[in-house]
Amino acid sequence: MSAEVKKEIQLEIGHVLFIDIVGYSKRSIDDQHAAIEGLNRVVRASEQFQRAEVAGRLLKIPTGDGMALVFYTNPEAPVQCAVEISRLLKEHPWLRLRMGIHSGPVSGVIDVNERTNLAGSGINMAQRVMDCGDAGHILLSKRVAEDLGAYEKWRTLLHDLGTCEVKHGARVALVSLYSDQFGNAKLPLKLAAQKRRTRMRWAAMTIALLALVAIVGGIAIFSRNRAQSTLAAPEKSIAVLPFENLSEDKANAYFAEGIQDEILTRLSKIADLKVISRTSTQHYKSAPTNLPEIAKQLGVAHILEGSVQKVGDAVRVNVQLIRAANDSHLWADTFDRKLIDVFFVESEVAKAIAEKLRVHLTGQEEQVIAAKPTENVEAYDAYLRGLAYNLKTATTPANSLGAQKYLREAVRLDPKFAVAWALLSYVDARGYLQLTLQPTTALREEARQAAETALTLQPNLGEALMAMGYYRYACLKDYDTAVRYFEQARQSLPNSSRIPESLAYLERRRNQWDRSESYFNEAERLDPRNVSLLTQHAQSYICLRRFPEALRKLDQVLDIVPDDLDTLVQKASIAQAEGDLPQAAMLLALLHPAANNPGALETQVYQAILERHPEQIIPRLKQVLAKPDPALGYYNGELRFWLGWAQEVGGDHAAAQEAWRQARSELESFLKEQPENFVVIGDLALIRLGLGDKPAALTLAESAQRIIPLEKDALHGPIPLEILARVAAGTGERDRAMAALQKLLSIPASGPLASNAPLTSALLRLDPMFDPLRTDPRFDKLVASPASNSARQ
Repeated sequence: MSAEVKKEIQLEIGHVLFIDIVGYSKRSIDDQHAAIEGLNRVVRASEQFQRAEVAGRLLKIPTGDGMALVFYTNPEAPVQCAVEISRLLKEHPWLRLRMGIHSGPVSGVIDVNERTNLAGSGINMAQRVMDCGDAGHILLSKRVAEDLGAYEKWRTLLHDLGTCEVKHGARVALVSLYSDQFGNAKLPLKLAAQKRRTRMRWAAMTIALLALVAIVGGIAIFSRNRAQSTLAAPEKSIAVLPFENLSEDKANAYFAEGIQDEILTRLSKIADLKVISRTSTQHYKSAPTNLPEIAKQLGVAHILEGSVQKVGDAVRVNVQLIRAANDSHLWADTFDRKLIDVFFVESEVAKAIAEKLRVHLTGQEEQVIAAKPTENVEAYDAYLRGLAYNLKTATTPANSLGAQKYLREAVRLDPKFAVAWALLSYVDARGYLQLTLQPTTALREEARQAAETALTLQPNLGEALMAMGYYRYACLKDYDTAVRYFEQARQSLPNSSRIPESLAYLERRRNQWDRSESYFNEAERLDPRNVSLLTQHAQSYICLRRFPEALRKLDQVLDIVPDDLDTLVQKASIAQAEGDLPQAAMLLALLHPAANNPGALETQVYQAILERHPEQIIPRLKQVLAKPDPALGYYNGELRFWLGWAQEVGGDHAAAQEAWRQARSELESFLKEQPENFVVIGDLALIRLGLGDKPAALTLAESAQRIIPLEKDALHGPIPLEILARVAAGTGERDRAMAALQKLLSIPASGPLASNAPLTSALLRLDPMFDPLRTDPRFDKLVASPASNSARQ
């Protein structure tokens, strides 16, 4: 046997679906064979099974009279698979199955016949859950049900059954999943028998206790009904609220933020503990009074509060662990340390919490949470400052530059600081992709070198693997390699929402929108109040032109950050795409975006252009461009394009030509440094069109398509195609314009203008750039078509 076959597959959290053919042993040999073949056909017809198998994230183990499926994707996968199987069974009434689902530690082992088999409490518990059911039942462990209870689509389908006695007298808490279309609504016979025995014992009691029994029974029924509607949070779950900065120097706020995040990061590396990401907790106060409500919103049972005081190189950290349901204190401590020893505080707090919550710590996890990232105090201080910028809600150019500056300083002071190298790579790669940093070759090279350095220093560091995966995704569009690094990083970062979030972004660029949706849901389970994540999820719905769902996501954001300017701009952009200009105008009228928020300003300009009344917005554009912010880079030139377009629509042709000439000069200088910046190339194509240089406009539009082809990037690939459609319309190439527009309206897409809304029939009707096509009957047909209301894969 090869060494590779001998090696035991690593223990990790698996999402297990255990399936059993009811009455299998009573069948004839021929009937048994037919039943197994039928089971295999039904299971393989499940869409969830097919997706996980294609992705290489499924382990299939035959069990004689059934099978076990271990999904390494997300907790919803085995549940959705069970639902699909249950529905398919309606066409095979002779095949009677029962199913049990649990998420827990699972490892693959090689048996004596050199076949893959399973071990671990995850598989054992799934089988025990299944054993409690009858034909048709889909039974879930309480842990799985608690995870699903956070989602509205599952909540009404979960029915608490109480506990069932299994092997060795142990009791398992069960929840039944059913509706009119799948599952079994009847109480399992095993639970019914237990209830009958309980009733017989009560019947033997005296008449005098019957009234008390009725009262207690009524309370129990009421409590059980309440439990059906709201499942309790997992006992081993925690959220770390913002630490209060008690330092006299309020500039030390970054230090308190950093200590909070470092404690949270260490806790999040414990697989047996559910930890909510910092992006969901940062909107709360340091010591709020409504802890039970906050815990309910975050789906956790415990809260960690704390404060930090820094004076010179002396640090005091106070922490207290609270059970949220009754606001009771489980543990509290104060740590007085020198700055160089603050790492030990972070480690001690994580270990104490694990002990108090009776969390299982593996040997490797103990080493990870005790690790000291650097011996250099100044390097660590610079890292915390960079981290604070990275943790800010908005990924703006200013925040990206701030994070980059301090992280560069951290690795300069300590070239062996692997975590700082990893974070620097992530900040660079994200800035390169999102254009919050100037996307130069030098920036891309720094992202690569930083990721490689982190991996060289610590090959198994989760943050380093994550950084390399993100670099491969963001800078190289090497999606397959990126996925491999992300999945490796999962082993060390089991509670990281950033990994499923990054996979969600990656899959939509691969045109796998359903898979992307699944990863978004997984990330939101770990990070339910992350406004950036929720906004990106809404952006996916916008690309798919599923505008009602996008609006609901944006409303979730506004519940967390009321009156958020960028969110209101997104809602206005949706109204524009739907052709509801009065609604868009109402949303935009009260907004006053700062000069360093070009996206919001461009959306206001686009509104004025769609209304064909740009006179009032032109002075605001001129005011911003009178003192351009150098940190905005090419955005200043892009704003000059918008100024020229507004002036052209307003009838001032000479002013428009002057604005476009200046914009061309500015953007061409950036293109020399950023030859693959397809946004700048698209801007220049439209500027050349406005200046009457039609051949150059077409050449630029075509070059942008070569840089980011639709086949390589389903999210941004449509942007150059829309630029081509606009240029072709303006140059009289109607056939080419119509072909591009027909393609754009049939696929999910981001747009090149303002808030990146995709083209719709309503925008075709309103946008002045398409005026040259209005006499073409094919264009009239497109404008009247409902096909652009939604786009599918």
